[in-house]
Amino acid sequence: MKKLVLVGGGHAQLSVLQALATARVQGVETTLITPSAHQNYSGMLPGWMAGHYSQAQCRIDLRPLAQAAGVKLVLDHVTGLDATQRRVHLADGQSVDYDVLSLDIGSETASSGLNALGDKLLPIKPLDNFFAAWPAVLAEARTQQGFRLVVVGAGAGGVEVALAARHAFSQAALDAQVALVAADTGLLPGHGAGVQRRVRQLAKRFGLVLHFAQALATARGLTLSDGQVLAADCVIAATGARAAPWLVGTGLALDDAGYVLVNAHHRSLSHADVFAAGDTCARQDVAMARSGVHAVFAGPVLAHNLLATLSGGALRAYRPKPRPLYLLACGPRYAVASWGGWSAQGAWVWYWKDWIDRGFIRRFSG
Repeated sequence: MKKLVLVGGGHAQLSVLQALATARVQGVETTLITPSAHQNYSGMLPGWMAGHYSQAQCRIDLRPLAQAAGVKLVLDHVTGLDATQRRVHLADGQSVDYDVLSLDIGSETASSGLNALGDKLLPIKPLDNFFAAWPAVLAEARTQQGFRLVVVGAGAGGVEVALAARHAFSQAALDAQVALVAADTGLLPGHGAGVQRRVRQLAKRFGLVLHFAQALATARGLTLSDGQVLAADCVIAATGARAAPWLVGTGLALDDAGYVLVNAHHRSLSHADVFAAGDTCARQDVAMARSGVHAVFAGPVLAHNLLATLSGGALRAYRPKPRPLYLLACGPRYAVASWGGWSAQGAWVWYWKDWIDRGFIRRFSG
């Protein structure tokens, strides 16, 4: 009996569970190890913050998926991995051996530069933690006059979260301010000038204050490189990703940032029995941003390659699109589309995004 172990219930791993349910591979014992029975969908996080969705509408229950696939579900955190011994170590002290391993554990927020904020700091990732914490932030803003929220990091995630928070406060008629701090890379780096211009205008329309400076954390808030001091009751960190620290020392080949190096088949460059997808991996053959878009589209390829490895079949390559489409939620039911140098905005873009997001949830919810 071959042992297939899936670590993490991320977007790509959902396709693996679905493929296992369809294929019903004989002679394979599969285990899914993940901290939670639910997978929160990152694409719907801003809409949930803004009040457009309940949490139940933007998460996927892994239990029926695992059951349909004949997969054993282990709810625990992975603390380490020995790639030589083919063994995964769990937080409860137990270990799980594997013949083939698939990693889809996402990433964490690189927020170490903001640790001086203490309890005021709220990183976007891990998503489970953010989903648990945001209702408390909103409750505090309801009871405190002049509540001050600052979002640090002006990539797509930071922009969406800042505008979602601004809308949530506005809908509740709260005396609260939201500021977005963009570093010297500017607003939405990597996106076209048209998208950046649209978001700047929307930020002004919706009452989101923009700061273009580096931020230094203090116990009271943030000191900016332009000399301004931002007092803050809560600081949301959207400051980019970092790899899970436990990947160091596993024996797997990692890039300089600690991500698992994989080839076009999303197979480890150092261990042919290990595959990785989503934010936890890095490719050297093609430029690929850390985005849920790639995790979703790489999922079917990952599923095929795992089954092919177990059965001796041919592998497929994942070729990311050179210009992925981004639909950026802007607080109310309004969004901006970004595709290379093309951009558009409006309520229709939000409903387009809503249709895609709800379709993704339905696809894995029976």
